[in-house]
Amino acid sequence: MRRVEKVSFICSCAGIEFRQSILYFLSHIRINGRTKTIVPSSAHTELQYVKGVGPKRSEALAQMDIHSIHDLLYYFPRGYLDRSQIVPIANLRQYAERSELVTIVAEVFRVEARRSRRTKRLLFLLTVKDASGFLSCIWFEGFQWLKDAFEVGELLALSAVPSFDNLDRPQFIHPQFDRLKSVEADEPDWSKLFNTGGIIPKYSSGEALERVGLDSRGFRRIIRNAVDKHLSTITEILSLEILQRNKFCDLPFAIRSIHFPQHLQDLEQARHRLKFDELFFLELMIVLRKYHRQQQVRGFSYNVKSSFITALVKSLPFELTSAQKRVVNEITNDLKSACPMNRLLQGDVGSGKTIVALLSALVAVDNGLQVAFMAPTEILAEQHYQTLTTLLRDMPVTIRLLIGGQKKKLREDILEDIRSGSANIVVGTHALVEGQVEFAKLGFIIIDEQHRFGVMQRAVLRQKGINPDVLVMTATPIPRTLAMTVYGDLEVSVINEMPANRKPIRTAIRTEQQKLRVFEFVKEEIAHGRQAYIVFPLIEESEKMDLKAATIEYERLQKEIFPDCKLGLLHGRMKPEEKDAVMRQFKSNEIQILVSTTVIEVGIDVPNATIMMIENAGRFGLAQLHQLRGRVGRGAEQSYCILISNVGWFEKHHKKNDELDMQDEKEISRKRLEAMTATTDGFQIAEIDLKLRGPGEFFGTKQSGLPELRIAHLVDDAELVALARREAFTLIEHDPHLRLPSNKNIREHFEKQFRSVIELGAIS
Repeated sequence: MRRVEKVSFICSCAGIEFRQSILYFLSHIRINGRTKTIVPSSAHTELQYVKGVGPKRSEALAQMDIHSIHDLLYYFPRGYLDRSQIVPIANLRQYAERSELVTIVAEVFRVEARRSRRTKRLLFLLTVKDASGFLSCIWFEGFQWLKDAFEVGELLALSAVPSFDNLDRPQFIHPQFDRLKSVEADEPDWSKLFNTGGIIPKYSSGEALERVGLDSRGFRRIIRNAVDKHLSTITEILSLEILQRNKFCDLPFAIRSIHFPQHLQDLEQARHRLKFDELFFLELMIVLRKYHRQQQVRGFSYNVKSSFITALVKSLPFELTSAQKRVVNEITNDLKSACPMNRLLQGDVGSGKTIVALLSALVAVDNGLQVAFMAPTEILAEQHYQTLTTLLRDMPVTIRLLIGGQKKKLREDILEDIRSGSANIVVGTHALVEGQVEFAKLGFIIIDEQHRFGVMQRAVLRQKGINPDVLVMTATPIPRTLAMTVYGDLEVSVINEMPANRKPIRTAIRTEQQKLRVFEFVKEEIAHGRQAYIVFPLIEESEKMDLKAATIEYERLQKEIFPDCKLGLLHGRMKPEEKDAVMRQFKSNEIQILVSTTVIEVGIDVPNATIMMIENAGRFGLAQLHQLRGRVGRGAEQSYCILISNVGWFEKHHKKNDELDMQDEKEISRKRLEAMTATTDGFQIAEIDLKLRGPGEFFGTKQSGLPELRIAHLVDDAELVALARREAFTLIEHDPHLRLPSNKNIREHFEKQFRSVIELGAIS
C-alpha cells in the first residue's frame, strides 16, 4: 500500500500541507523504478520469542509499550550500581565504616533457618567463605523461595553494604547475588555476573511486571539475552559524516554499553551517543516544521491600529503591566504579516493572559474577521464569556457562548450568528469543533490551556478558517530551554510579571502529626468568611479504591473535623455536569471547603478561596503542586498553601529489597516540597521540575508531537541540544529532502520512527 494512503484521515482534517512538505519527499523515494518499502528487521519481531520472555511476560511488557526486541533494547536503565570492587571478606570493615557497596566472591558454607528472638519471624541465613574468612548473609523475607535456592559448595558473587553484628562478625543484609559455579562445575562462569560485579544497570519496573518476575533483576536477564542474541539487528541511523565529525561511537556498541558497560568510559560514550540521537531527530522534526511553515499558503494581513483596543485600554480599572504591553506588541507585529501567526503565550497563574488575548482578538474583529476562543471546560468557558462581556459592554462587539446542554432554540440562534458572521467572538468548549459549527470568516483562534485538548480537536477548529492566526495559552510555565526546543519553529511570548495588587502566597510544609493545628487554622479562615481546598493524590492504582478512600475521608472531615462547615466532594468519576455543579456551589460560597481527589479545574477563579491544603504532597509532581497553589491567591486577601508531608507512605508502599528505589523517591519528593517553599515563581519551579522529572511533565507525546526522550535531558544536556540543533539545520540546508545516499539511514529512521509524531506535530 502506498504510504500516502495510510493516513487519509489525518491528511483530510489536519496538517496535509505539512505532510506534503515533509513526508511526501521522505516516503516516496523511488529506487530502481519502484517505490521503496521499509521492511522491519528481526529487531521488530515479537518479544515472546526472546529467551526468558514468553507470552505472559510479553503481555506485561506490552503494557509498558515494549512490543518488540527493538523496544526492549531501547528500554534504558534508570541508573547504575558500581559493583566493580570485588574485595576479600577480611577487608570489609573499611567499606562498612564508609557505608560503601562492595562485592565479594565466596563459596556457600552453610544454609540454615532461624527464628528472630525479637519478632519470632523465620529468617534465612547463608554462611559463605573465601580464603580470608567467613560472612553471614541474612534475609528477613522470602524464606520459602530461598530455602531451596543454594547448595553447599557452589560459588556466588554477592553485593551489599557490609555491616557487623554484636559479636563483631561481618554480615550482608539482603544482598544481591549471582551464581558463578555450581558444585559440579570445574571453573566459574564469569559471564553470569548479572547482578553483582562490574557496573550493574537498574531498570524501572512495576507491580504487574514484578508479578511475572520482571523486577530490575529479571529485566537484567532478558535484556542480556536480547543483547547477546539480537544486537546484530541494530543498524546505524546516522550518516558517516555526522559520526566522524563528532567522533561518536557506533550504535551497536552504544546499545550494548548502555546496558552492560565494561568500563565507566564505555558508559559515558554510549550515553553521549544515544542522547545525541534522540535530540538530533527531535531537532530535525522541528527544522522540518519550520521549513514547512516558511513555504505554506499566506494568511491575513491586518491593520493593527484598532479603535477597539484604544477604547478597551482606556476603560480598564487597572494599568497593564509592562510585560502585558510587550506581549501585545509582539502579537500585533505578527498580525501585520501575511504569514499566519502561530504563537505560544505563557504566563503564570494570575499574570493576566486573558486580557492580552482579548486585546489581540480585537485587532481581528476590527478587521472584519471572527474570533474563536476555546476553553477546556464549560465553567471556564462561561467565566471567559462573562469576563469578555463585562469588558466589552460599551463596544459594538457581539460575543456568543457555545457549550453543550444549551436549549435547542438558543443553540440554533448562536449557530446562525456564527454562520452569518454577526457573532464577532465565539467563546466555547470542544463544541466549537462540531460539524454544524460554520464560521463566516474565522481569522483568529485563541486556545486556553492548549495541552488540555487533543491535537485533532485543535486541528478541526483550524480547518474552519483559512490559515487563521493562532494564539495558544498555558498557565504551566515552560522553561526557556524546553520552549525553544519544543516550539523552536513557533514564536513564544512570556508574561513574566504579576499585577501589583497580588500578595505572594505563603507556602509551608507540615507533617501528619501537625494536621490538627492545620485544621484549626482552616476553621479560623472559614470563620472570617474565606474558603479552602483540601486535595488528595491518587494513592491506589485502582480508581475505584481511590474514590472509596477519598469518600471515607470526606465523610470523616465533615462529621469529625468540620461539622459546622459545608463541604463538597470533587473526583474523577463524576460526570462533567456534576463537577460543574460542585464548582459553581464553591464559587458562590455555598460550599466552604472543597475536597478533591484530582487536580482542581485549571483556570477556575474563586477569589474568596485562601487556603490550599494538599494531603501527602510528596506524591504530586512539582508542576501539579504549583498549579494547585495557583487556585488560591486570586483575591486581595493573604492566601496560604499547606503541604502535608507523609514520609511513612514510602515505607508502606515499597518492598524491603527496593530500599534504593525508596530512597531515590523520598529524595525527589523532598526536593519538590523544598522548591515549593523556596519560590512562588512559576518559571523557577518549572526549571526545577524539568530537572527532577523530565519534559514529560509539560508535554505528552500524543498531545504535542514531542518524541519521547528516554535518556536525553533538555536542561542537563543543553550543550548536546545545541549541537543536535546545529547538525539538523546543517543537514536540511544541504539536503532539504534527505535524498542524498549519505542520508539514507537518517531518512529511513525518521520516516519509520517518527511518522505519527510528524502528523501530530503538524497541528500541535
